[in-house]
Amino acid sequence: MLLLVALGISLAQWQQRRAEEKLARAAKLETGNLAAPLVLTAAPLSPAEAPAMEFRRVSVTGHFVPAWTVYLDNRPYHGQAGFHVLTPFQIDGSGMHVLVAQGWLPRNNVERTRIPDYTMPTGTVTISGIARLNAGHVMQLGTAPPLTPQAIVQNAEIAQLAQASGMAFQPILIEQTVDTNHAPAISQLPVRDWPAPDLGADKHRGYAFQWYALALMAFLFFVLTGFRRANKQP
Repeated sequence: MLLLVALGISLAQWQQRRAEEKLARAAKLETGNLAAPLVLTAAPLSPAEAPAMEFRRVSVTGHFVPAWTVYLDNRPYHGQAGFHVLTPFQIDGSGMHVLVAQGWLPRNNVERTRIPDYTMPTGTVTISGIARLNAGHVMQLGTAPPLTPQAIVQNAEIAQLAQASGMAFQPILIEQTVDTNHAPAISQLPVRDWPAPDLGADKHRGYAFQWYALALMAFLFFVLTGFRRANKQP
C-alpha cells in the first residue's frame, strides 16, 4: 500500500510539473505574440538564443531560394489533404539562410505528386512570421528519402536541408504570416492559417488526477480490508 501510494503521488506530482511547464510555454507564446517583432540578421544564433526566440514574432529581409523548396506531405487543413511549403530564404547581404514555411497548399486528388501553382515573391522582400524550432513531425511511413530540390517528404529538419543543399541556415524556422513588399492575389498564395501549438496542459492535469486517485484507492483498499480482517478475528 505504501509503495502504491508513494508511486501514485510521485507520478501525479510529475504530471503537475509537466502541466506547469506547458502553461509557462503558453505564457511565453502569448508574450511573444504581443512583443514587437525581432529583426533576424545574418549573425548565427547560438544554441541558447534559438530556443529563447521560439514563438516570437520575427521579421527578415532577403530573397527566397525557390530551387530548394521542399513540400511536407500529410499536412491536412480543414479536413483536406495537402502540403506545407518550405523554402530557404537568403538573408540580405549575406550567405546565411533561414527556412521559411510559406503556407499550405491542397493536394491534387488525381495526381498526388502534382503541386498546385502558387505565387512566390521574387527579388528582395521583407517577411514576418513566428519563429519555431522545427516544422513539426508526422509519422514516417517507410524509409525517409534524401532531401532533394522540390522533394515531397513527410518530415524535414533544418540540419538535413543544410547538409543536402550546402547552404548555411539559422537554427530556427519562420512560419510566415506577412510579406510587406509583395502582395499578389490572395488566391495565389499558400494558406497561412497556422494552428496554435497544442501544449496539452489539461491532458497532464487529467493524468495527475488519475495518479492521485490510484494512490487514494490503494489507501482505502488497505484500510477497508484491514478492518474486515480485524472484525473476523476471534
